[in-house]
Amino acid sequence: MAPKKEAVLLNTKYIRKQFPALKKKFVFMDNAGGSQTLKSVMERIKEYLSNYNVQLGASYEVSAKAGTVLNEVHQKLARYINAKRPEEVVIGPSSTMLLRILSLTISSQWPKGSEIIVSNSDHEANISCWRDLEKKGFKIKVWKLNSKTLQFDLDDLKKLISKRTKLVALVHTSNILGTINPIKKIAKIVHNAGALICVDGVAYAPHRLIDVQKWDVDFYVFSWYKVYGPHQAILYGKYELLKKLDSINHYFIGKKVIPYKLQPGNFNYELTYSLSAIPDYFSQLHDYHYPAKTAIDERKKWERVFRLVAEHEKQLADYLLFYLFSKPDVIIVGHSKSSKKLRVPTIAFIHKKLKSSEIVKKTDPHGIGIRFGDFYAKRLIHDLGLEQYDGVVRVSLVHYNTMAEVHNLVKAFEKIL
Repeated sequence: MAPKKEAVLLNTKYIRKQFPALKKKFVFMDNAGGSQTLKSVMERIKEYLSNYNVQLGASYEVSAKAGTVLNEVHQKLARYINAKRPEEVVIGPSSTMLLRILSLTISSQWPKGSEIIVSNSDHEANISCWRDLEKKGFKIKVWKLNSKTLQFDLDDLKKLISKRTKLVALVHTSNILGTINPIKKIAKIVHNAGALICVDGVAYAPHRLIDVQKWDVDFYVFSWYKVYGPHQAILYGKYELLKKLDSINHYFIGKKVIPYKLQPGNFNYELTYSLSAIPDYFSQLHDYHYPAKTAIDERKKWERVFRLVAEHEKQLADYLLFYLFSKPDVIIVGHSKSSKKLRVPTIAFIHKKLKSSEIVKKTDPHGIGIRFGDFYAKRLIHDLGLEQYDGVVRVSLVHYNTMAEVHNLVKAFEKIL
């Protein structure tokens, strides 16, 4: 019998060298609010400004070269999320802005009286842009979490959907609960009813690889500043759907000019150029952990390395959740046990006797950055009756966090909780 191969573990020492901010003694555990930035991202911003900082579309060499390198980045981003073609990737300044653009352009195709289903678990970015359409004659329905399980009941969605439903908007992963919703199953229900699905993947993207074709989503959005990059975001949309949308660009930019028609003022060139460093980082991470001689395509590299990321993050979450569960006055808001399939290491809790604001402020002197509040998921905090606690305490971990950091957080909590 062949000897069992030793499991590969994520090397956080190597990883942390890629993030300049992690050289500080400060501990970053507010990553769901914004992750730290890769050194290679910073370098590519400088590289673009040093070599290609001209307007696109001119005939001279530098402009032509700038257009070429940005087109290559666009193609890489499409491969990273597994889109069929680069035109399906709309680049913009934020997920909130891209969702607002989508709501304005797609709703013009729908007759008054059409129905839109939103959830009470989302960040407001994927709620208000749709709820505001009520003023234009659309009907809004709300798919609420089961108050006992804090999960979505698929049967409840089936009851809400009607022949008039045009779109279902929901979050892939709650930025409070950390719960991973079964998007592929939900998309099938939505499509069987003849509707479209729009998914906010902001809290999912730092922890798992995106695969829009596998999930069969119609629209998917996330922000790169939470995935180790700059303040840029992308909106994926199926090509045939984007093609139908109205242009919000200049009058001479027609409906056929995709995705430019949805990018008024175009995208930020230097920040977009830097985005290519993020897929490259995950390829580099793969090669460091799996120095094989045989060639492997980049998507398989990303799939393999994200399995390592998920396992590492599960171990961090195991430690913290086990500790919190042992405290009688602490109530974990979400799954109390870690699971790579069910949650990411975004962990929220309340204390029966202490305000969430008190806990966080007492943690600050320990040099650990965590946070309290509603995190723009105000409707969820309200529906769960958590406003009286000043919202939740949120600890949000990513793959560059270490077991030692979590241990130090637990030691700090021992003095507070």
